[in-house]
Amino acid sequence: MSESFKVKLIHLAPVIVSLLFSISCAYLLMASRMKVFEITPFQEESPVGPISNALYFVVLVGLGALVLFLLLRNGRFRLVIFVTGFALISAVFLLSMVYFYAFSMIFVPLPTGVLVAVPALITVSVGYVFYGTKSRLCDLLVLLLGGALGTLLGACIRTLSTVLILCFLAVYDAFAVYRGPVGKIARVGLEKLRGLSFSFRNIQMGLGDLTFYSMLVSHMLLYFGVIPCLASMAGVLVGCFLAFSMLEREGVFPGLPIPIFVGLALGFLFVPLV
Repeated sequence: MSESFKVKLIHLAPVIVSLLFSISCAYLLMASRMKVFEITPFQEESPVGPISNALYFVVLVGLGALVLFLLLRNGRFRLVIFVTGFALISAVFLLSMVYFYAFSMIFVPLPTGVLVAVPALITVSVGYVFYGTKSRLCDLLVLLLGGALGTLLGACIRTLSTVLILCFLAVYDAFAVYRGPVGKIARVGLEKLRGLSFSFRNIQMGLGDLTFYSMLVSHMLLYFGVIPCLASMAGVLVGCFLAFSMLEREGVFPGLPIPIFVGLALGFLFVPLV
């Protein structure tokens, strides 16, 4: 982080792009009336279920960050590129399939071959940009990927589990940045992780931050409507600005806690108005 760094409203531009794309993806799912399946391992009917789901996500994220840090620390950069590349390419293909299918349900019904071929072409193109070029287009693709992935999570996870997952991950993020692997990965250099982060005007932000911002905002739209969605989006942006302000004093600051808690508070504050 540059010592002359001063936060400005322009620093919110990437987050706004990601959230707007997330809302667009959520609209596709809503308009297509496509049936989505719950991806959480525990049922929400029991009181223990949502807590178990939240712990499950925290463990997954924590283990992933730990493995990534250990590989980077031991200089296994090629293995890191292979593992993260496989995960990213798989995610791009899955998301392309889901949203292109939703698009076809709304506008033009397409044969199965086209529904597979177009996402495959998108996946190859994205993979080339990530790993075959040094284009700044990579940063834009990270923004779109975070928005699309967050929307799918927001659609496939019910409300109580969503809230607890976001809260637990926000608390974990605060720990992981200062005491855990996330902060150590950031110090090693996020710019080495193609596709897992983006940079914009001296700010480095991870794909995970964008994903969970989008998960919150899209869930509000899908389950509660436009007003709570816009309120939660405003909360996320206010929280991001406050978090970026902390970077004026600290080189690394957790990206989830303030935006998530402010976004949740504002979003649910407006739910009774729907």
